[in-house]
Amino acid sequence: MSVIIPDEILQTTRMSDAELLQEIAVMLFQKEKLTLAQASRLAQMNRLQFQHLLASRKIPVHYDIPELESDIKTMREMGYL
Repeated sequence: MSVIIPDEILQTTRMSDAELLQEIAVMLFQKEKLTLAQASRLAQMNRLQFQHLLASRKIPVHYDIPELESDIKTMREMGYL
């Protein structure tokens, strides 16, 4: 699905496309609609960058067991564990 944001909205908010995506990702993460990984992908940032963005806004990272298990699996696949 694609969402089209009219140029006048971007002009009114004085935001770039990237900034708007970040705002949407932060909001959806805060509302627990997206995981950290999903929100960081939507924001077009790596997880660490997205976590820094959240920290700069004093938004806590909710990190659940499935995410931890997924990260451990990824680390094993990459040979870190």
